[in-house]
Amino acid sequence: MSEVTGKAIDWKLLKRVMHYVKPYNNTFVIAAFLTISLAFIAVAQPILMQKTLDNYILQSNYNGLVMMVCLMIGQLIIQTLAQYYQTFTTNALGQSVIRDLRIDIFNHITSLRLKYFDRTPIGMLITRTVSDLETIADIFSEGLISIIGDLLLVIVIVGCMIWQDWKLALITLIPIPFVLLATYVFKEAIKSSFQEVRTQVSHLNTFLQEHITGVSIIQYFAREDQEMRKFVAVNEKYRDANIRSNWYYSIFFPVVEIFAAIALGLLVWYGSKRVLSDQELVYISAGKKGITPGTIVAFITLLNLLFRPIRQLADKFNTLQMGMVGADRIFKVLDTDEVAVNTGQLKPASINGEIEFSRVWFAYNDENWVLKDISFHVKPGETLALVGATGAGKSSTINILNRFYEIGKGTVKVDGVDIREYDVDFLRMQIATVIQDVFLFSDTIANNISLNNPEISRERIIAAAKEVGAHDFIERLPGGYDYNVMERGATLSAGQAQLISFIRALVYDPKILVLDEATSSVDTETEELIQKAIYKLMEGRTAIVIAHRLSTIQNAHRIIVLDHGEIMEMGTHQELLRILHGYYRKLYDLQFNSAGLKVG
Repeated sequence: MSEVTGKAIDWKLLKRVMHYVKPYNNTFVIAAFLTISLAFIAVAQPILMQKTLDNYILQSNYNGLVMMVCLMIGQLIIQTLAQYYQTFTTNALGQSVIRDLRIDIFNHITSLRLKYFDRTPIGMLITRTVSDLETIADIFSEGLISIIGDLLLVIVIVGCMIWQDWKLALITLIPIPFVLLATYVFKEAIKSSFQEVRTQVSHLNTFLQEHITGVSIIQYFAREDQEMRKFVAVNEKYRDANIRSNWYYSIFFPVVEIFAAIALGLLVWYGSKRVLSDQELVYISAGKKGITPGTIVAFITLLNLLFRPIRQLADKFNTLQMGMVGADRIFKVLDTDEVAVNTGQLKPASINGEIEFSRVWFAYNDENWVLKDISFHVKPGETLALVGATGAGKSSTINILNRFYEIGKGTVKVDGVDIREYDVDFLRMQIATVIQDVFLFSDTIANNISLNNPEISRERIIAAAKEVGAHDFIERLPGGYDYNVMERGATLSAGQAQLISFIRALVYDPKILVLDEATSSVDTETEELIQKAIYKLMEGRTAIVIAHRLSTIQNAHRIIVLDHGEIMEMGTHQELLRILHGYYRKLYDLQFNSAGLKVG
């Protein structure tokens, strides 16, 4: 993935980020005003100190001294309040922007086709929606606005020093070009190290997400030590990237301190020489501006104020750069056009559930066809079974029916209408899919059934649970329907999780039901209950059943045998058994004869 590396500010990219600032224009204006104000408020302090020393302390004017002290306290209070509100508003602005961006990117990710997730690590997407977004917030809190404020402060300070005494200013500022050169070198070095840190964060998140999700596999095969060694390697790369970035800081800041000390030394040397000079006293006595003790004190304070933003500028430029890199990565995800093209407008009051595949060709990549010239017709209320070896194309068939993937050739129709003419959300609401690997969220049973749909009442959930025979086991759980199943339903058995998925399908009352290996992972104790639930679900609905257990599909109206994406045989259970050397007969003999059962 290409990244923003050539310049600190990509104006086109920044314009896209600033688009999200529009709803918060008032906050942005306030933050900008406070930033500009702080540059002028800050230089008021050294000027007040100069006046206090020259006009009141050296003149033994006590009343005037009290007045100046009150002015300096007032200036300090104003500066503190302005700094507080500036910091608060810039952070609030940044957090508001990334909140809106996070909503947009989440909505976009959930609308992407499954094809995108086939090749994109989930850990990388987590990095985009969490840590990369935080770098965009830094554009406002520590980046763009702060940089403008620091640059303005430097200009105001230099201008104030020249106004006070241009000769002393020039002598004092001799080290500044060297500081700027060191700042540029540091900025370039730290930029590449920060990009490496972001890359390693993404790798670390991806590794952790995959291995925590698959921890059971690691433990089943006793791979803890081997995977730990891999994690150590990934973790060390992340550590090394951070150490490199910290090393640049450990060099840069002492270098800046050295130049600051040199500038201070030049100030004291030249300023003291001028103060002690008889010529300077004559110059001042003539009524002209000259170097006084107050001028030296003001210059020392101004010098400290000058080096403070210079020290931070390189870091802030890189904060801005990282924000731009983060924005570039996030907008690349947002610009991904692999979404189901929802050009259809059709939303009939109901459908009958008729399905027709006509000469359908489908490939996940280019023309490596997974389905080849597939044609079949399922009447409303009929059950179609798909059987075949792994990779035959069974699951691909239901994926394209749901428009998770787009077909290459042919047409897929529901009730005689091309599925591309239906609104995607409407189409998917008419199809309930129950898969082998049931996914349950870390939430209550009721919410996992309704998927937090407010239109599905608790009464409707309970009625559906009773219909599929799951009400009793749910009631026995602590809290009943409010029992939290934890992540991926870890606290339930496979059979219980499967029953919940059946209830979920039933409450949405679909016209088309898809059962993808829905009974293959069920324990024998609940298999009978599962079968009853399946029959209940299939009543009055068009069903497509994918099953390895041929015993579960013997009553299907039609069975299709797939092999390498092609239809090899089609017919009822009895018709296919009569083909002595057919694919279905071989599958049947393999399953039933190996168990010592009679074929017939």
